[in-house]
Amino acid sequence: MNFEGLDPGLAEYAPTMHSALDPVLDAHLNPSLLQNVELDPEGVALEALPVQESVHIMEGVYSELHSVVAEVGVPVSVSHFDLHEEMLWVGSHGGHATSFFGPALERYSSFQVNGSDDIRQIQSLENGILFLTKNNLKYMARGGLIIFDYLLDENEDMHSLLLTDSSTLLIGGLQNHILELDLNTVQETQKYAVETPGVTIMRQTNRFFFCGHTSGKVSLRDLRTFKVEHEFDAFSGSLSDFDVHGNLLAACGFSSRLTGLACDRFLKVYDLRMMRAITPLQVHVDPAFLRFIPTYTSRLAIISQSGQCQFCEPTGLANPADIFHVNPVGPLLMTFDVSASKQALAFGDSEGCVHLWTDSPEPSFNPYSRETEFALPCLVDSLPPLDWSQDLLPLSLIPVPLTTDTLLSDWPAANSAPAPRRAPPVDAEILRTMKKVGFIGYAPNPRTRLRNQIPYRLKESDSEFDSFSQVTESPIGREEEPHLHMVSKKYRKVTIKYSKLGLEDFDFKHYNKTLFAGLEPHIPNAYCNCMIQVLYFLEPVRCLIQNHLCQKEFCLACELGFLFHMLDLSRGDPCQGNNFLRAFRTIPEASALGLILADSDEASGKGNLARLIQRWNRFILTQLHQDMQELEVPQAYRGAGGSSFCSSGDSVIGQLFSCEMENCSLCRCGSETVRASSTLLFTLSYPDGSNNKTGKNYDFAQVLKRSICLEQNTQAWCDNCEKYQPTIQTRNIRHLPDILVINCEVNSSKEADFWRMQAEVAFKMAVKKRGEISKNKEFALADWKELGSPEGVLVCPSIEELKNIWLPFSIRMKMTKNKGLDVCNWTDGDEVQWGPARAEEEHGVYVYDLMATVVHILDSRTGGSLVAHIKVGETYHQRKEGVTHQQWYLFNDFLIEPIDKHEAVQFDMNWKVPAILYYIKRNLNSRYNLNIKNPIEASVLLAEASLARKQRKTHTTFIPLMLNEMPQVGDLVGLDAEFVTLNEEEAELRSDGTKSTIKPSQMSVARITCVRGQGPNEGIPFIDDYISTQEQVVDYLTQYSGIKPGDLDAKISSKHLTTLKSTYLKLRFLIDIGVKFVGHGLQKDFRVINLMVPKDQVLDTVYLFHMPRKRMISLRFLAWYFLDLKIQGETHDSIEDARTALQLYRKYLELSKNGTEPESFHKVLKGLYEKGRKMDWKVPEPEGQTSPKNAAVFSSVLAL
Repeated sequence: MNFEGLDPGLAEYAPTMHSALDPVLDAHLNPSLLQNVELDPEGVALEALPVQESVHIMEGVYSELHSVVAEVGVPVSVSHFDLHEEMLWVGSHGGHATSFFGPALERYSSFQVNGSDDIRQIQSLENGILFLTKNNLKYMARGGLIIFDYLLDENEDMHSLLLTDSSTLLIGGLQNHILELDLNTVQETQKYAVETPGVTIMRQTNRFFFCGHTSGKVSLRDLRTFKVEHEFDAFSGSLSDFDVHGNLLAACGFSSRLTGLACDRFLKVYDLRMMRAITPLQVHVDPAFLRFIPTYTSRLAIISQSGQCQFCEPTGLANPADIFHVNPVGPLLMTFDVSASKQALAFGDSEGCVHLWTDSPEPSFNPYSRETEFALPCLVDSLPPLDWSQDLLPLSLIPVPLTTDTLLSDWPAANSAPAPRRAPPVDAEILRTMKKVGFIGYAPNPRTRLRNQIPYRLKESDSEFDSFSQVTESPIGREEEPHLHMVSKKYRKVTIKYSKLGLEDFDFKHYNKTLFAGLEPHIPNAYCNCMIQVLYFLEPVRCLIQNHLCQKEFCLACELGFLFHMLDLSRGDPCQGNNFLRAFRTIPEASALGLILADSDEASGKGNLARLIQRWNRFILTQLHQDMQELEVPQAYRGAGGSSFCSSGDSVIGQLFSCEMENCSLCRCGSETVRASSTLLFTLSYPDGSNNKTGKNYDFAQVLKRSICLEQNTQAWCDNCEKYQPTIQTRNIRHLPDILVINCEVNSSKEADFWRMQAEVAFKMAVKKRGEISKNKEFALADWKELGSPEGVLVCPSIEELKNIWLPFSIRMKMTKNKGLDVCNWTDGDEVQWGPARAEEEHGVYVYDLMATVVHILDSRTGGSLVAHIKVGETYHQRKEGVTHQQWYLFNDFLIEPIDKHEAVQFDMNWKVPAILYYIKRNLNSRYNLNIKNPIEASVLLAEASLARKQRKTHTTFIPLMLNEMPQVGDLVGLDAEFVTLNEEEAELRSDGTKSTIKPSQMSVARITCVRGQGPNEGIPFIDDYISTQEQVVDYLTQYSGIKPGDLDAKISSKHLTTLKSTYLKLRFLIDIGVKFVGHGLQKDFRVINLMVPKDQVLDTVYLFHMPRKRMISLRFLAWYFLDLKIQGETHDSIEDARTALQLYRKYLELSKNGTEPESFHKVLKGLYEKGRKMDWKVPEPEGQTSPKNAAVFSSVLAL
């Protein structure tokens, strides 16, 4: 409500006036009203006001039922009827909240909400009450406990809130925006722009949001987009109140007069069907509040501040006879509210009194209210007091019921012996990592139990189970009692332990002793890491993706190619998928399919990862297929025989993964419809569960054939019958793919039991065959190979290696002449019988080898994870290790470990559930020319247009390279980058006072600068790009980055603004050409930019001027000490930092004689560290000490 046109004395109310109120009766208070009311020393009424027995309520007519003092002398600022319980809530100008129960207004609770600001709106929810003050939103239980306290910006001036659904809240006030808040996460999700001076009243119907402005306007906004659909200019002065009911909107307010604002006695009424005003309604009071009270008719209640209330129809005439008077104790009424049942009205006045008017003697506030919880009554008052200081006081004064039974306390002494419960043993991990200082031991928290809680075991048998109550994600866990199964250590979810140095001292080599690169898991939506590795180790896909380059800003194929290039360059160090996942989050289809996980869901494991990764698998193949269709097929992908790798109109991804099919629909009338289609993957369809109880044996090949050549009965449209009819739909294969992708769809206990049963049957048959072989000394080599024995080594597989295996390592597929498909399990021994697989391909027979399995690890402690078993081919080993062999590996984010091939197909359904299978045609790589041609050309370094609309040539801070300046191998390039923060870091404070980083802050590159390192233009930038970002920035880090709000916005930025992909291509070209980058702290820069740079191409001044086991030195101090430069004064500038790093490198070459005199340079470093300790590593101010270049101590150092 706007108070500008009201009594000027109201504006003088200040919270500090009420804190020291003297508990004396105010002159304005009616003395009879406060009879039998006690005032405490702070002036607060402690008891509800009694109702005189003579009060008579007439049915259907509103009259006063009760009056009560909420807070003596402090104006009531807001009143609200609880929507869930029979309660009335009142907020005061002093920030105090009070609740009253029932029509008798019995005081229920009273507590302070804010110490300085008035309460401006109250909203009741199921579990508590929302209180809005000037710049604070507080959610409190009805008893006064705080559920959350959300602080808004101190410059905000909030006036109203609107609950749009059970978990979404809009907050508006006197500023040019409205905030949308998620009550589940207590985070701001959206900010909607509104016109100045802001919004003070908000309402909602099923068609619009209604926003009332202090300028006198009411705007109607769309429920989804919040865009203005219509606007009513109601009053020339200001808006006081409005309400909406059905198709009518009624508003009251102030009009501008020569003497100022005057209360307008004409209510403006609008028809929402035709969006126009109807005849104004003249009333006989000065309206300050109004509400629709729809009972039998849509009548309006109009309230004035002096206490007059008039009822009238919005489309009729106001009758002076319909006016009644509220007798406020103070001079003015401050608030008005109507209960949900329309049976009660509440008024609050300027002296802290609340008046309840009802239309029946026993009203209810809500149609269906729940029971209110009350504190238990105190039983002590009903017992006689006992003085325990009296030794002779008889205890018989305590009444005890007469009983003949034995009392519970009358136990024999044998049963009363003290037996203290033993404390549980200390975790072995704590004892192993404990460091002792004196007699006190310190150890990191292994996080296997809840903080500060030690559960006691009531039964010894419980000790083998953990105390976690989190329900697993397993399909079995949703239908059965979840049990915790021991997950092998290498399959558990791996996490990065962050220290104050970040990742620099984390030992990744402990988890990966190979030269293959893992992927870091802390990035949002990194659950797909295992599938990225699967695609990378498909040689045709790896080469194809790296040859792809297009102009789209967010192209998944391009970003995946950049990531594959990093995996190629890495020598065992983990890589990040930052840029790929950033592009992934911008694709609308990914969000529509539910593939974008919230941070909370990903951390807690709420999402079903098995279903998620299978949807992601289908999505990525489809997306790559579409990205590739937009470009012509590269020449690198010509077949070895000269034929094109893919057909016209198709993509290479389609050629690799697509399977052409015929879908036939047969109606019962005999009409048949045939339609051609294609698919990139298949989903397993399992036999009916009723047949599985008998333990029938199914080969995997049988189930796969059933899934590919699917036959099902369904309702479909028949053109012949011209209506929907039961039809038989069958699917036949025309062409087999080169790579067979299978989603396992083990989503319930039914499918899990099927896998478990088939594995048990296969195990029994394998053990039986193993026994027969061991009895017969003469046996064929093929029998050993069928059981998994390597060629030439006659070693019988162990029993453990045969358990939980149903999946074959190879399958044989044959296209028959009648469009049929034959599928069978294939072993190496079958090659002896049928001949080489390559020879049979001429007859339409193909052998597929298992290349990868993606499994869902069920672990209730971590919420589950996804890992991949991948058969890494010879070409990868040749590039990384210089050997030619094949080996199965486990990829668990950055943990990579070689495994036995049986482990890749062993699925213990209690904790290891198959999700995705990849089979590839045998000798697939030999079919194609798989050369990689770098698609990035030198033209990326030439001049380009800026995205910013306001950039002028006078603002240009760099000179692009000319054709004759193109860098060569070994050229120096000074580099510096600035960053902004997208997500703050999550950390906790340990009990010993140290900070532990749970999740690091998520940074995004905002500015990249490259300066020439040699030639006549040395030190002049040729790249100075500001990176446009579509993600919300939470901190621009202006003090350290120099980036200001608006610099990254294309609409208002005056900088040279580009896309991240454009600048990334420039840096990739410089890396590929072989330049050497000079900078300070380049390791972090390249990490955030998401680049892998060979170590011999990085010259980092952080490490050049560093002594082992000493601190790293800032660029600012090095520049002052060696170059007599004062840099980074108020803020950082990347051009200045890049130039300074180049100069420092030149100084390093000068002092170390091009690296030939390390001992003399070591003495220089000692002098640097001594000076740094004396100066506390701070550069003196200009009026203070000068650079040591002019000091005698430095001359002696240089003389070395």
